[in-house]
Formats: sequence, structure tokens, C-alpha cells
Amino acid sequence: MLKSQGMQDARFFQSTRGKIVTALRRRHSASAVDLAGEFGLSTNAVRQQLLTLERDGYVAERAVRRGPTKPTLEYSLTPSAETLFPQRYDLMLNAVLRQVKDKFGEAGLGTVMDGMGQRAVEKYRARMTSSDAKGRATELAAALRDEGVEADVIELDGVVQLREHNCPYAKTVTEHPEVCSIIQTVLHDTVASGSKQVESIATGGETCRFEIKAS
Repeated sequence: MLKSQGMQDARFFQSTRGKIVTALRRRHSASAVDLAGEFGLSTNAVRQQLLTLERDGYVAERAVRRGPTKPTLEYSLTPSAETLFPQRYDLMLNAVLRQVKDKFGEAGLGTVMDGMGQRAVEKYRARMTSSDAKGRATELAAALRDEGVEADVIELDGVVQLREHNCPYAKTVTEHPEVCSIIQTVLHDTVASGSKQVESIATGGETCRFEIKAS
């Protein structure tokens, strides 16, 4: 079991595959021969690592003509590869929200959260076409999945529930639970008023679970 994300990052970037990813980020693109020369490895060994990275969606290849000879295959990182690098957005967001609270108090932070909630409402409302709450909840779940949140809708004992199985703000909500108000505002204004959160990942729950008031 991995002890921390930091240790996971360190181990990956110490591996040959991790070094190749780092080199491609620095060089923007390179051939297997280029990378083999940089690391003192055989070209075949590098190609095997590149094939794995390509299979996993982190690397793409393209033919580049470097001279009069036949085109050379060069490799570059895909946008998905950014997820391999340490992410510090949660630290920045926590620092920003802390500063807002220190300078403007709870009311000021509440105003910021309200504004973010309304911007989210405008974005998601454009995808709502269903005439009933369950349909709109299903549409919202699909929109969330498009943004990397594993969300679904179930009906349990006649109660419609929207569930988020991961939280993009998990490391922020612990210190700033006000962030949860964004999705609550979205549910209230786009799916059904009166919807309520009954489980939270931030407080130890397995999911962020919301009960949707039928309409």
C-alpha cells in the first residue's frame, strides 16, 4: 500500500518510465534514439517504455522528417500526462480561501462561494433538458463525469440520489467545508430545490451523496 502521493510520485520519477516522461516534458518531443542516448539505454528498451506510456494514453507519436532520410518517429506527452506530475492546486486553493476568510471574514468567504455557485449553475443549466428531477440529476451526473468526477444516480426506496464517488476538492473541503456549497447550489438551482446532502467524503463517508426532492 502506498504511504502517500508524494512517495508515489518520487518512485515513479525515479523509474526509467518516469525519467522518459520528465525528458519529454523538457524536450517537448524526442525519438526513441534521442532518449536512449540521453539515458544510456538501448533503443529497444526505450521503445518498450514508450509503448507502455502510449498504451496508457500519456504519450503520442508522430512522423517527423529531420532530413533527406525517411521520417523519424517522435514522441510527445499528451495532456493526460500532466496528471502524472505532482499537483499542488489544493494547497493554492486552501491558501486563497484562508486569505479571503482572514481578510473579509466568514461573510466574505460566503460571498465568494455564492458567486462560484452561481457560475456553476449557469454552466450546468445549459445541459439540463429533462422535465423531471431524476432526469436532470442524471444529466448533471453525466456533466460531472465529463469533468473527472465519478458520479451516478440511483433510486433507493423511492428516493432519488446523486452520488459522487470521488471529490476533486477533497483536500480543500476538510479545512473549508464551505466549498461543498457549490454543488449544493447547483443541485438546488438546476435539479430540484430542497435537495440535501446526506453523506460526505470529507467527513469519512464513502461517497458524497445527495437526496433529490422529486418534482
